[in-house]
Parts: sequence; structure tokens; C-alpha cells
Amino acid sequence: MIMKLVLFWVLGIWSVSGIYLSRPESFLSYLDEEVTVSPGSTTTLIVPLTLIQGAASKGAVCLDGTLPGYHLHRGFGSGANSWVIHLEGGGWCNTIRSCVFRKTTRRGSSKFMEKSINFTGILSNKAEENPDFYNWNRVRVRYCDGASFAGEGQNEANKLYFRGQRIWLAAMEELMAKGMQNANQALLSGCSAGGLASILHCDEFKNLFPETTKVKCLSDAGLFLDATNIAGGHTLRDMYEGVVTLQGVQKNLPSICTSQKDPTSCFFPQNLVSNVKTPMFLLNAAYDAWQVDQSLIPSLADPHGLWRACKTDRSHCNSSQIQFFQGHFRVLFPVIFAFNLSFSLPSNIETDFRNQMLNAVKIFSESNQNGLYINSCFAHCQSERQDTWYENDSPRIGNKGIAVSVGDWFFDRTAVKAIDCPYPCDKTCHDVILK
Repeated sequence: MIMKLVLFWVLGIWSVSGIYLSRPESFLSYLDEEVTVSPGSTTTLIVPLTLIQGAASKGAVCLDGTLPGYHLHRGFGSGANSWVIHLEGGGWCNTIRSCVFRKTTRRGSSKFMEKSINFTGILSNKAEENPDFYNWNRVRVRYCDGASFAGEGQNEANKLYFRGQRIWLAAMEELMAKGMQNANQALLSGCSAGGLASILHCDEFKNLFPETTKVKCLSDAGLFLDATNIAGGHTLRDMYEGVVTLQGVQKNLPSICTSQKDPTSCFFPQNLVSNVKTPMFLLNAAYDAWQVDQSLIPSLADPHGLWRACKTDRSHCNSSQIQFFQGHFRVLFPVIFAFNLSFSLPSNIETDFRNQMLNAVKIFSESNQNGLYINSCFAHCQSERQDTWYENDSPRIGNKGIAVSVGDWFFDRTAVKAIDCPYPCDKTCHDVILK
């Protein structure tokens, strides 16, 4: 019996370690919804795609060598000289195979990008939907490099171009020429992989402007944690190691971090945010839906499907699974769940996800210039969606919603350091239900 348990244990570890070899598309974010709407729709703002024509001469190209692009809607009135730059998200690619797959999608080639998208949430042009930024110049920079706008290199054999850093620079150069150089205030934001990019590039963004320009950064769902999954593995660390190594990201990581830690660690926001000099706002769900599904409970770490119902709908989680998210549950390998055994594994693989997140931002939150909004929801990318950004029933901490909190912080109306009570106390969440 003991020998069988050991064999299952080893096979469980082996299957988790091979997760990315068998699923090249697994880190294309499942939460990236199609952003096109019907041509006849009048309810949302439709903004066309602009390709950066001069980018190729700079080597600033998507994974497949096509031109990168962005969507720009001009500001007006009091916001004519104010800018929101929003960096699109969409996972990463960490192997040749996964990057080759990715370049056949809109996340790796402008050939497959939507020709127009709708602007909602922080990009909306309606005061009733976006009270503080509706009349600013609003830009969505498309994501087609697979390394959070940070790679530098190429793979000639497979015709892959890892040029995320160059895409970032080319986009900023073009937008500066289109009037952003005259901005009196600017906000760099981003969601998911774009939220990580907004952290990586925040100080670079600030340095584009004179000291008189008010510049801040917003990272939405970008606080990816170096956490242990339910099988005791490090899913996201393994993924990030591939991204950093393959795409040459280490060349563009902050030296203040790489002088003390390995490059993979310096791709994790928890090791970056406290060293960002520019004022920054972290908007994150304490139980980020993407991290729960893809990092904490990846399918291959749950071969018996014991977490499937819980992942699909949190109301189906049992008490032990809820405790796992709260930090009172000692992680067991899937075989131990299957046999319903009572012993536990060493404490070094305990997972305390919410507390890990709070610990990761502890030093960051002590700075008066920074803002924080961590709600106890199973959500992801709450600044892009209108229902979570600013609606009558949008998520709240206390009495304050997300859009108002970001606005209060940006305009220095009041300090914002909002941390929700543990799940399931918050009844205002718009939880993501996975299919």
C-alpha cells in the first residue's frame, strides 16, 4: 500500500512538471474576451486599430514579424491634454511551441487583431461610466509579444521575434508625437500581463515627461504571486522561468532587483513594486480568478478532478477548499485527497494565498504616494469591465467602488488603502464563473 502511494505521489509531481509541454495554449488568458461589437451598436464607443508604421525599421514587431498597434480615442474639453495608456493583457508564451501557437492568434500577430474594439470601463468616453477619465485621451496598446512588453531577442529557425521592449518604446514614441508630450497629467494602466507590464515600465513612463507633468501608474490584476499549487509545485515560477529565458527578458528587468535576485524572481511583481519610484495603484482580487485556475489549481495538478466543481463555481467549494484560500488548509497531493488519508505533508508547502498577497504589498502600502484596492472576489481585470469599474452594483469595499477609489488616489483627494475582509464576506463581488 505504501509503495502504491509513493508511486502515485511521484506520478503526480511528474504530471505537474510537464504541464506546459502538453498545453502550449494554457497561458493564453481564458479571461480575454472578444472585444469587438456589432457595427450597428450604439451603446459603446468603437475605436479603430492603428498600426505603428515606423515600428519595423526599429525591429519593434509582433511575434510573427507583423506591425504592432494601438487604439486611440482623443480627449476633449478639460481632458484634452490628459492621457490614459492602457496595456492589454493576455498571458505569456514560455516555449518555442507555445510561442509558435501564439503567433497564430491576436496575441502574437496583428494579422489576427480586431480592426476595431469597444472602449469600456476606464476607457469609456461617458461621464456616467468613467467619471474621472472619460474626456482624457484614452489608448489601448495591443499585446502581441508574449512577455509583458519586456522581451528582447529572436528565434530565426521558427521565425519568432521577441521584441516586447521595442514595441513598448515604439508605441510610446508614436504617442508622444501625437500629443502625449504635451500632457499635463498621464496614467499608465494595464490588466493581467499588461498589469505586470505597467509595473515593469512605470518608472520608464514617468521619465518620458517633464517634472511638471503629473504621472502615476495603475496595475489591474497584475500582482502575480510566486505561490505553491495544490500539488506542491510552482506552476507560475516554472512558466516565468521559460518566458524570461526564452525571450531575453532578463536584459530589461530592473537592476535593483537582478543585483540581488535571480531573473525569474525579478519578473514577479512582489519583488518589484516596493522599488517603483513613481506613484502606483494596485487593483487586485485577493482570490484572482486567473491565478486560482491556472497557477494554484491547474488541471494537471488535479488529475482526479476533486477541485473541478470548486474552480467552476465557488459556491460548490467544500469547507476544506475554502480554508485553502484563507490559509488554514495544509496542501496535500491529489492522491491523498483520493484516498481520504488524514496525514499531512511538511509545512513548507502550505498555501496561504490571500495572506501571501497582503504580505507582498506590505512595504508598498506604507508609502503615502501609493494606492491599494484588494477586494475578496474571484475576479480578474476589474478596470476594463464596465460592470466592475463603475455601475450602481459594482464591487465595493466599505462604501467605495473601484473607479472612485482610483480617481481619489490619482487626484490626491484622499488616501486609498482598501483591503477587503476575507471571503465570503463581500456580497458585492462580480465573481467570474469558469466554464
